[in-house]
Amino acid sequence: MAELYRAAGLGFAVVDATELSLRARTYKGWIPTAIADLLIERGHLDVVRRQAEAGDWLCAQHVAKLLPAEDALALLRPYVDTGWWGAADAVSELLEEWGRLDDAIALVRPHAEGGERLAVRRLAELRAAQGRVDEVIALLAPGVEDWYLADALAELAAEGGRDDEVLALLPDPGRECRGRCQDDWGMAGRRAKVLERQGRVDEAVELLRSFVVRDNVTYVNIVEQLADLLARHGRDAELREFVAGDGGDHAAFRLSDLLVERGRLDQALEVLQPFADRQWGRNAVWKRAELLKAAGRVDEAIETLRGCADDECILPELCTLLIERGRAEEGLAIIDDIARETGGMPEDLFLWRVRLLAGCGRQEAAVAELRAHPEADAWYMADELAELLTEQGRLDEAAEVLEASDRTGMRLAQIRIMQGRIEDAVTLLSEPEPKPVVVPGGWGSKATDPDDPWSTEPPF
Repeated sequence: MAELYRAAGLGFAVVDATELSLRARTYKGWIPTAIADLLIERGHLDVVRRQAEAGDWLCAQHVAKLLPAEDALALLRPYVDTGWWGAADAVSELLEEWGRLDDAIALVRPHAEGGERLAVRRLAELRAAQGRVDEVIALLAPGVEDWYLADALAELAAEGGRDDEVLALLPDPGRECRGRCQDDWGMAGRRAKVLERQGRVDEAVELLRSFVVRDNVTYVNIVEQLADLLARHGRDAELREFVAGDGGDHAAFRLSDLLVERGRLDQALEVLQPFADRQWGRNAVWKRAELLKAAGRVDEAIETLRGCADDECILPELCTLLIERGRAEEGLAIIDDIARETGGMPEDLFLWRVRLLAGCGRQEAAVAELRAHPEADAWYMADELAELLTEQGRLDEAAEVLEASDRTGMRLAQIRIMQGRIEDAVTLLSEPEPKPVVVPGGWGSKATDPDDPWSTEPPF
């Protein structure tokens, strides 16, 4: 294998499939796509390509999209040759884009035959693209009790006129599963899709209704699927009844979208209002604001959000809209009111206050408040301060702030690139951290498990 890499001109071995799989989940030692974009934007494609040729998979994928087909394949081949499924999958997508379905199939098939479930589905997708429905069914039928493969069967066999056969293969949640069922509600959703395709809409509706609520649990996916089905078939009265019953706000969202499609925005807002008025109506408030914003009624969207300004999920959207509309001063007043009512200014609230100050054109005040904060040394405060300084063109100061922080990562790399210190930026992100030493039984010891994405700390 090492000879292969040397022949390909790689300066750093692509190691093996296990290591690539681990890095693909932690990104350690690889340059993030956003940094690669910045390098290319500033004329440093050669740097990104060098990293790609040295074992950086993210850079390799990025550069491959800019190359002619054969050059792209030559760049990615060493990764594929390790036997790592992630590389085979990505290259199969490129081959499919180029119309080379047979080559994509030849690449994916060994992984599917080796039992990789992602590859089984991918191979079925490629066969479906060729119109080979018989092979799609043959591939997916043995694993139909796996929800991932069952979903693929319900979707990919749609064009073959084989829905009766598909229904016979899909587990029936209405019958005794003898402990083999992974998700009754998921099975119901899949079967309902096939029934609807066959024109058996009443049966699909009845099946979905029976799975909306089970054991005092409301299954949101089923609610949304049923609401969509009723909307598609013009069963408005039933949809409204569903909204008033078990469907609740999630069904109301679907009804509101339907009304907007028909040019009846005000009626859509009326449908959502009762849910927005409830104590826990945050989602409906968000949906109303989203519809108003999409219709260009941004000031009304702001007023809708203002009523839930103290909600930590609503506040960011409200502040963002106020800044965009040149009304950042109003946002400051809202922040200060919340702080008075709650008796304090937690860090997340403080950070929005700083952003609003900057949005008012008071950048120096924002910088001063960040520097004076008791938690100024925390990485998230340092990151915010560095961003403000960068926006003002004060790159050296921004870099100093990040260098003193215990987490630098992408932000410092971006600044190094802006300073023209390209190699420093690359070194900062491309050097993998040493693996942790595990003391058996030791307090806080943590193994590096390639099958566990959380077995190492994230790099940024």
